[in-house]
This record gives sequence, C-alpha cells and structure tokens, in this order.
Amino acid sequence: MDTYLGKTTLKVRRIGFGGIPIQRLGLEESDRLIRRAVDLGINFFDTSRIYTDSEEKLGRVFHSCRDKVVIASKSYSRGGAEVSIDIETSLKALQTDYIDVMQCHNVASVNDLQQILAPNGALEALQKAQKAGKIRYIGISGHKPPVLIEALRQFDFATLQVPVNLVETCALDELIPLAKEKQIGVIAMKPMAGGAVQNVGLNLRFILTHGADVAIPGMDAENQVKENLSVLDNLAPLTGEEEAILDRERQELGESFCRRCEYCMPCPEGLPISFLHVLNAYYFRYNLKDWAWQRIDSLPKSFKDCVACGQCVSRCPYNLDNPVIFKTAWEEILADRHSPN
Repeated sequence: MDTYLGKTTLKVRRIGFGGIPIQRLGLEESDRLIRRAVDLGINFFDTSRIYTDSEEKLGRVFHSCRDKVVIASKSYSRGGAEVSIDIETSLKALQTDYIDVMQCHNVASVNDLQQILAPNGALEALQKAQKAGKIRYIGISGHKPPVLIEALRQFDFATLQVPVNLVETCALDELIPLAKEKQIGVIAMKPMAGGAVQNVGLNLRFILTHGADVAIPGMDAENQVKENLSVLDNLAPLTGEEEAILDRERQELGESFCRRCEYCMPCPEGLPISFLHVLNAYYFRYNLKDWAWQRIDSLPKSFKDCVACGQCVSRCPYNLDNPVIFKTAWEEILADRHSPN
C-alpha cells in the first residue's frame, strides 16, 4: 500500500526503513538487507549525517537502484554554512546527485528553531540547495510537539518526522492534525519505541491509522522487514479487543525507557548505554536473568562504571536520568544475585 507524502510528489510504501540499526551490521550484511528491503517493496529510507556509516551503507546499494528509492536524510547543523557542508557530504556518501527529503534534525527548542530560521541559518542553505536541485523537499524532525507546532506555523515544511507509537501519542493531539491540515507529510519515527514494543503488527496499525503517512521502523534482519511489511495486508482500525492489548503493553512499558536512538553516545566512560538498557529490561521485565547477567559480566564497562557526569542526560530527547537508572539497576541486580532465593 502506497501513499503520497503530504502534498509532495513522493509516492512511498507506508512501511519505510529506519537507518539507525544498520550501523551495527557489517558491509555484506547491510548490503543484503537493504537490497532485500528494496526487492520486497520498501522504497522510503531514512538516515542522517549523525548515524555514523548509515548513509554510506545505503549509498553502496542505492547507486544501482536510485530510481526505486526515496531518500530522506537529516542535518543536525543549525547554521547555513554547516548545513551546506552536510548536504555535500551526504550526497557523496549516498552516491547520488540529489536527496529527496533533507530534514532539520531533532529541533528540540525554540532557540534551535530561531537559529534554523535566522538569516544565514539552516533553512536558507536548504532553500539554496533546493533551487540548485541538490534536494527536492525540506523537512523537519523532533521530539517536542510544542516546538514543532511553532515550526509548522512559521515555515511550510514538506514533511514532519516525529515519534509515534503505542506509548508516545502526544503528537496525535495537535501536531499531526495541524500537519494534515497543512498537507505536510507525516513520518512516524521510533515506531517500535527502540525495539521495546512487542505487539508489532497492532502497534504499526495503530500508527498508520492515526495520521502517519509512513512509519520507519529500524531493521537489521530480513525477518523484521517481512514482519513489518505484513501489516500492510490489513490496515483496518483496531478493534476494542486489540486496543485493550495495546493498553496492557502501554501500562507495562510506562514512559521511562530507552528508545535506542543513541543520541547519548559516545559515553565519555565507554558505557554501551542503550545496550545496558536492553540488559536491564531482559533481566527484570523478561526474566532472562542468567542470559542478561552473562552479558553484563562480560562487558568491559557496565552499570557500576557510570560516574554520573550527566552528558547522556543532556543529550537524551526523553530526558532519561541514566545515572540514576543505572545505579538503581545495579543495586537491584546485585541484591537479586545475592538473594538466598
């Protein structure tokens, strides 16, 4: 099932491909996965300058099938000169002459927005690149609906990329309705909440029947591509029973969990922050204690090595207090390991 992204001429499959997880794959693995995704009909691929080698890995495949894919990338830069450099770097990495959607990445505050819109700011550079044919459309991404609402009121962005999943629904209240009113294409990022969601099909149906044009789950295995695409066979609104299933998972997950976006990285102490959150979940939520402990014990740096510098907290879009979370997890794990039961 395909749709147009807002009022653009970009026709996309409603399940796209998030480019974060391929950072963890080797070149041959990523080549196979990306080619398979294209063969199975995915044509919208999202990446960013800050996703280490994600653009390069996509470019290795896209140079031979450019007419079959819609490429969205992002620049974290706020100044025009820096954005111009980012665009040229992305074009080279992606092995293409143009990028379909170039987005202002993670616009998290009014100050960010003001810098982007200011003279010689990011927007001015994006418009120049658009006139030169280097990018087709200008988009915006972020996690803060009030900031993004203000952005959409100040400039006619072509696309909006925002977290939407069974837990993160605040964009549904005002932001996405405003985008739909303005015919702005809505891209649902973090659709699996960083891999935390278990009811994949129901969650994707929820997203795609609540205003998102395309959802972009991150994928690092072929079975994930097939599972995610299978939701397009049935996009009927959720039944009451299905809503209740998501409600139960929503309550279990809460809101204070890692989405594995890895904006917090690198940790100055070398902690694998997102993986520690995964191990914490496997230990306590999924009760795979021995499996999790073996991996904790084999890591060079773990929960106990956090020095509470706070850098990861300031970078996290969800304001997770990792030092407190890790300290608590380590204390509870040690208490559990030493428990006579």
